[in-house]
Amino acid sequence: MKKIVIVGRPNVGKSALFNRLARRRISIVHDQPGVTRDRVEAVCSLGREPFGIVDTGGVGMAPDPDFAEETHRAADEALEEAAAILFVVDGQDGLLPLDEELAAKLRKSSRPVILTVNKLDDPKHDAFEAEFQRLGFSTVVGVSAAHGRGTDDLVRAVEQSLDGEWEAAPPAESVMAPRIAIVGRPNVGKSSLINALLGSRRSIVSDIAGTTRDALEIPFELEGHPYLLLDTAGIRHRSKHSTSAEVFSVMRSEEAIRMADVCVLVIDAETGVTAQDKRIAGLIQKARKAVMVLVNKADLLPEFLRQRDGLKEALSAWRSDLFFFPYAPLVLLSAKTGDNLRRFGTVLEKMRQHARRRLGTGELNRLVRKAMELHPPPSSGAKRLKFFYATHLEDAAARPFAPVKFLLFVNDPGLLSPDYETFLAAQLRRTREYPGLPMEFDLRRRPESPGRLAARGKTSRGTRKAPQRKRSVRRK
Repeated sequence: MKKIVIVGRPNVGKSALFNRLARRRISIVHDQPGVTRDRVEAVCSLGREPFGIVDTGGVGMAPDPDFAEETHRAADEALEEAAAILFVVDGQDGLLPLDEELAAKLRKSSRPVILTVNKLDDPKHDAFEAEFQRLGFSTVVGVSAAHGRGTDDLVRAVEQSLDGEWEAAPPAESVMAPRIAIVGRPNVGKSSLINALLGSRRSIVSDIAGTTRDALEIPFELEGHPYLLLDTAGIRHRSKHSTSAEVFSVMRSEEAIRMADVCVLVIDAETGVTAQDKRIAGLIQKARKAVMVLVNKADLLPEFLRQRDGLKEALSAWRSDLFFFPYAPLVLLSAKTGDNLRRFGTVLEKMRQHARRRLGTGELNRLVRKAMELHPPPSSGAKRLKFFYATHLEDAAARPFAPVKFLLFVNDPGLLSPDYETFLAAQLRRTREYPGLPMEFDLRRRPESPGRLAARGKTSRGTRKAPQRKRSVRRK
């Protein structure tokens, strides 16, 4: 798929335009310059054929000196892959020297350049476009990313620049590829893991916490299956957010959890499981998402913990801290050295295969009855949960890594306590592991059969039958 790269100096509205073309809020839009650092990619489907769009960090200034070099490198790499370039300028600021410097650089490119004059929010602002004609680009389009003005004209200009260069639309499988969200607190190595999996420096890596701000969507293939990797900002406790941009970053990370098919919780091997790791795990559990726990930075563990006994003890401690995720596979690796990195793909494929496995009705009913005989459900007052029948729900429209769902017919769904639901799930996992996949029970009320009720002298409503009167027989 052809890619259109959006470039310009900081704070001209590149991210707002990117979101407008993608029809989704992907890049963070903020008045603070230098918010976007990494390349952010999406698909624009507003024209006759879909095309890729790439948002980049501001070029030519250093509003964020710690990341200026990496931001410019990411933008330059995106330009090398571009089929066309959207050069965005601020119509209300007018033509600035930095715009002219960038224009001179882009004129040397062999790619077609579409000069996009942004922030023409009102028809009376259209006159601002004339000032930018002196930059010498043949295609100039005035837009308002905030209000959507000129978007159709811009898409048509992109299509004209790519005439004859269209590629076939990606297959449906890749469009609907499962999303893998890489989540965790700041500086645990999420971006390093992304780069290690891709084999390239796709995300900016720094020792400074909070380097990644946008939730990056990156196409990725593993074991012959397409995926979409979501590199997210580190999730810190809300009381520790230093800027409003960071607040938006964390909100996008939390949104990525809700959008994902699989959540990969990354933990620092040196510090172990912290309170914030548990909070993030709670978000994943609440969203009912498939999960894998990656303990990163294995290369920094002390020597005694790398030995068999020490490693076994450390793994046991990590699992104990995440006791509410007993079904989550735990992988110890080093994104920096690549040690045990292949284990990630092995576990992910195992989760994918188990998600397609179905428990037969007969086997499922035997397992549920056996579990209830082993440990009968607790009573609630004078009532106790009674089980009649169970079946494994199979949703044809379910995406890969969907929760494993069972339908249980019982006397009263309200009698199933959370603790007993956990017990049932654990007993079923003894037969079918379902690694990393949450398990759900859909309970429905089913009244007891009339025969059994009659045997106990009850009606179908549970009331005692009135005794029948004996009729006197008159003899002649």
